Amino acid sequence: MKRIVIKLGGALLAQDLTGFWNGLAHVTAFSEVVLVHGGGPQTTALAKRLGHTPTIVEGRRVTTDTDLEILQWVIRGQLNGDLIAQAHAHGMRAVGVSGADGGILQVHKRPPWTIAEKEVDFGHVGDVDGIDPTLLLTLLQAGMMPVVCPPGVDAAGRLYNVNADTIALEIAAAIGASELILLTEAGAVLDSGMNPIRRLTTADALKGVEDGWIAGGMKVKTDIARWALEKGIGSVWIAHPDALIDRANATRIIADFPGGSA
Repeated sequence: MKRIVIKLGGALLAQDLTGFWNGLAHVTAFSEVVLVHGGGPQTTALAKRLGHTPTIVEGRRVTTDTDLEILQWVIRGQLNGDLIAQAHAHGMRAVGVSGADGGILQVHKRPPWTIAEKEVDFGHVGDVDGIDPTLLLTLLQAGMMPVVCPPGVDAAGRLYNVNADTIALEIAAAIGASELILLTEAGAVLDSGMNPIRRLTTADALKGVEDGWIAGGMKVKTDIARWALEKGIGSVWIAHPDALIDRANATRIIADFPGGSA
């Protein structure tokens, strides 16, 4: 059976996802699916309600002790639970897991980065060492849909925040997924006229980053797409949550390096 990894961003979780759930119910009838999600906006919102202002450096969250606690309350607790409940309501058997469960997501502490000539310690942020897919494959073989979120865990049992796009990429490679779908509010990579680009080569994506019309969150998505193709994942899409079935206005990222998928 075909395996698919779908990444749902936190910014989408506050929207009406009826179309997404209906489409996902159709997809899971014919494929094994792992759903990965984040929750950055919700984590930031709760932090501010608690009087804590997160530090963001060039779009990357510095994860203090407080930030890590809030992340677990919001992402591993509320959001993951809400997604499991919605999956159940739409006829799917889902199981919520974090990257730490079963040692799925093995990480180490990210070393300090030098940004704008200043050293930045990101705190409890992890870089991925590897994926143990045992638990995920067990759930898939039992007919369950794993719903995966941060954090990951290191060899000493310490928890670390990891970007959900990165988690989706690494899981897709580890379980031999044939397809990775990155869901965004924009629904596609857009050209200068705000029209969706149906097919975008990895070289054109890199050129778009250099020229500045691919930036911010979309740059992250195209980077992840390129790395996924390099890891042998055959099909990578950037799509709207309502477009799991009909991807007429979605973007498929096409590899233009030797051995890449066309």
